[in-house]
Amino acid sequence: MFARSTNRLLCDYRKTLALALLLPVSLAGCGDDRPPLVEVTGKVTFKGEPLTAGSIHFHPDAANSFQKDMPSSLLQLDGSYNIKTFPYGDGVPLGKYKVTLSPQLAARVELPDYANVEKTPWTIEVTEVGVTDHVFEVK
Repeated sequence: MFARSTNRLLCDYRKTLALALLLPVSLAGCGDDRPPLVEVTGKVTFKGEPLTAGSIHFHPDAANSFQKDMPSSLLQLDGSYNIKTFPYGDGVPLGKYKVTLSPQLAARVELPDYANVEKTPWTIEVTEVGVTDHVFEVK
């Protein structure tokens, strides 16, 4: 009986020790490095018509606190976009961005500067209220 009780205590101790060691590791994986995201939606047009079959990309300004990824969206059939930040979901972290088109799309409209972050004429500032229905016109 004493041996059975000792084995049970030893087993319980091992389980508790294992949980105590694993808890910090699992919590470290749950660190909340997720930036606050706000909605950014709109359309891309070319000569007044929706631009489709490509994507739009937001390149964070050097002063932005979030630098991990480039928020982006596929353009829908009506030229609309809903920017997402991978892997965090819908929305964009606050800050200033240069905005580009995918290289294939910029080439298709014969305006490669729209795919170059150094030459694009587009910029946007994302604030706490987000940006809704913003139109980027390719000129």
